[in-house]
Amino acid sequence: MTIQNIPIEHIMRMIPHRYPFLLIDRIKELQVKESAIGVKNVSMNEPHFLGHFPGHPIMPGVLIVEAMAQTAGALVVHSLDLIDTGKLVYFMTIDNTRFRKPVVPGDQLLLNVKVQRNRGNVWKFSGEATVEGAVVAQSDFSAMIIDRE
Repeated sequence: MTIQNIPIEHIMRMIPHRYPFLLIDRIKELQVKESAIGVKNVSMNEPHFLGHFPGHPIMPGVLIVEAMAQTAGALVVHSLDLIDTGKLVYFMTIDNTRFRKPVVPGDQLLLNVKVQRNRGNVWKFSGEATVEGAVVAQSDFSAMIIDRE
Protein backbone atom coordinates (compact mmCIF):
# COMPACT_ATOMS: atom_id res chain seq x y z
CA MET A 1 0.00 0.00 0.00
CA THR A 2 1.32 3.46 -0.93
CA ILE A 3 0.40 6.62 0.94
CA GLN A 4 1.09 10.08 -0.51
CA ASN A 5 1.84 13.41 1.20
CA ILE A 6 1.78 12.78 4.94
CA PRO A 7 1.71 16.22 6.63
CA ILE A 8 3.82 17.41 9.55
CA GLU A 9 0.91 17.14 12.01
CA HIS A 10 0.67 13.41 11.30
CA ILE A 11 4.46 12.94 11.39
CA MET A 12 4.46 14.47 14.88
CA ARG A 13 2.10 11.68 15.98
CA MET A 14 4.56 9.08 14.62
CA ILE A 15 7.86 10.31 16.03
CA PRO A 16 8.58 12.25 19.25
CA HIS A 17 10.97 14.83 17.75
CA ARG A 18 10.08 18.52 18.03
CA TYR A 19 11.69 21.81 17.02
CA PRO A 20 14.58 22.33 16.73
CA PHE A 21 15.24 18.63 16.22
CA LEU A 22 12.30 17.61 14.04
CA LEU A 23 14.15 17.37 10.73
CA ILE A 24 11.45 16.31 8.28
CA ASP A 25 8.66 18.56 7.05
CA ARG A 26 6.59 16.07 5.08
CA ILE A 27 6.61 12.50 3.85
CA LYS A 28 6.09 12.64 0.11
CA GLU A 29 5.48 8.92 -0.30
CA LEU A 30 5.39 5.88 1.98
CA GLN A 31 5.16 2.27 0.87
CA VAL A 32 4.20 0.20 3.90
CA LYS A 33 7.09 -1.99 5.18
CA GLU A 34 9.19 -1.06 2.10
CA SER A 35 10.24 2.57 1.67
CA ALA A 36 9.56 6.24 2.28
CA ILE A 37 10.57 9.59 0.84
CA GLY A 38 10.84 12.37 3.40
CA VAL A 39 11.16 16.07 2.61
CA LYS A 40 13.37 18.52 4.54
CA ASN A 41 13.25 22.18 3.55
CA VAL A 42 16.59 23.64 4.63
CA SER A 43 16.20 27.15 6.06
CA MET A 44 18.74 29.73 7.19
CA ASN A 45 16.65 30.12 10.37
CA GLU A 46 17.82 26.76 11.73
CA PRO A 47 19.97 27.10 14.87
CA HIS A 48 22.94 25.01 13.67
CA PHE A 49 23.71 27.57 10.95
CA LEU A 50 24.78 30.09 13.60
CA GLY A 51 27.97 28.11 14.11
CA HIS A 52 28.24 25.77 11.11
CA PHE A 53 29.79 27.82 9.54
CA PRO A 54 29.50 31.61 10.04
CA GLY A 55 29.50 33.25 6.61
CA HIS A 56 29.41 29.86 4.86
CA PRO A 57 26.37 27.89 6.18
CA ILE A 58 26.45 24.14 5.56
CA MET A 59 24.00 21.64 7.05
CA PRO A 60 25.91 19.22 9.32
CA GLY A 61 26.14 15.74 7.80
CA VAL A 62 25.02 14.10 11.02
CA LEU A 63 21.74 16.02 10.76
CA ILE A 64 21.22 14.74 7.22
CA VAL A 65 21.63 11.18 8.52
CA GLU A 66 19.28 12.00 11.42
CA ALA A 67 16.67 13.26 8.92
CA MET A 68 16.94 9.95 7.05
CA ALA A 69 16.53 8.10 10.35
CA GLN A 70 13.46 10.15 11.29
CA THR A 71 11.94 9.29 7.91
CA ALA A 72 12.69 5.61 8.59
CA GLY A 73 11.20 5.87 12.08
CA ALA A 74 7.96 7.26 10.67
CA LEU A 75 7.94 4.45 8.09
CA VAL A 76 8.23 1.80 10.82
CA VAL A 77 5.62 3.38 13.10
CA HIS A 78 3.14 3.76 10.26
CA SER A 79 3.85 0.28 8.83
CA LEU A 80 3.22 -1.41 12.18
CA ASP A 81 0.26 0.83 13.11
CA LEU A 82 2.06 2.15 16.20
CA ILE A 83 0.84 5.77 15.90
CA ASP A 84 0.02 7.24 19.33
CA THR A 85 1.11 4.04 21.13
CA GLY A 86 4.17 5.47 22.90
CA LYS A 87 6.62 3.26 20.99
CA LEU A 88 9.97 4.79 19.97
CA VAL A 89 12.40 3.88 17.22
CA TYR A 90 16.04 4.15 18.41
CA PHE A 91 19.18 4.23 16.27
CA MET A 92 21.37 1.14 16.72
CA THR A 93 24.01 1.41 13.99
CA ILE A 94 25.19 3.80 11.28
CA ASP A 95 27.40 2.29 8.57
CA ASN A 96 28.84 3.07 5.14
CA THR A 97 27.99 6.76 5.38
CA ARG A 98 29.22 9.09 2.64
CA PHE A 99 28.73 12.81 2.16
CA ARG A 100 28.93 13.83 -1.50
CA LYS A 101 27.96 17.51 -1.68
CA PRO A 102 27.24 20.29 0.82
CA VAL A 103 23.64 21.09 1.72
CA VAL A 104 22.92 24.80 2.17
CA PRO A 105 19.98 27.03 3.11
CA GLY A 106 17.40 27.07 0.34
CA ASP A 107 17.97 23.42 -0.59
CA GLN A 108 15.18 20.87 -0.40
CA LEU A 109 16.41 17.46 0.74
CA LEU A 110 14.60 14.37 -0.47
CA LEU A 111 15.27 11.57 2.01
CA ASN A 112 14.87 8.19 0.34
CA VAL A 113 14.90 5.29 2.80
CA LYS A 114 14.42 1.62 1.97
CA VAL A 115 13.91 -1.32 4.31
CA GLN A 116 16.68 -3.87 3.81
CA ARG A 117 15.26 -6.30 6.36
CA ASN A 118 13.47 -6.54 9.66
CA ARG A 119 13.53 -9.18 12.32
CA GLY A 120 11.27 -8.72 15.31
CA ASN A 121 11.81 -5.22 16.65
CA VAL A 122 15.05 -4.56 14.69
CA TRP A 123 14.95 -2.90 11.26
CA LYS A 124 17.82 -2.25 8.82
CA PHE A 125 17.65 0.51 6.19
CA SER A 126 19.60 2.07 3.36
CA GLY A 127 19.19 5.79 2.88
CA GLU A 128 20.05 8.32 0.22
CA ALA A 129 19.58 12.09 0.44
CA THR A 130 19.32 14.12 -2.74
CA VAL A 131 19.03 17.79 -3.71
CA GLU A 132 17.66 18.50 -7.18
CA GLY A 133 18.42 14.92 -8.22
CA ALA A 134 22.06 14.96 -7.05
CA VAL A 135 23.08 12.57 -4.26
CA VAL A 136 24.37 14.54 -1.27
CA ALA A 137 24.58 11.72 1.31
CA GLN A 138 24.19 7.95 1.64
CA SER A 139 24.04 5.73 4.70
CA ASP A 140 23.04 2.30 5.98
CA PHE A 141 21.58 2.24 9.46
CA SER A 142 19.52 0.11 11.81
CA ALA A 143 17.00 0.87 14.51
CA MET A 144 15.09 -0.89 17.27
CA ILE A 145 11.50 -0.39 18.38
CA ILE A 146 11.21 0.10 22.14
CA ASP A 147 8.53 1.06 24.65
CA ARG A 148 8.67 4.64 25.90
CA GLU A 149 9.33 4.57 29.63
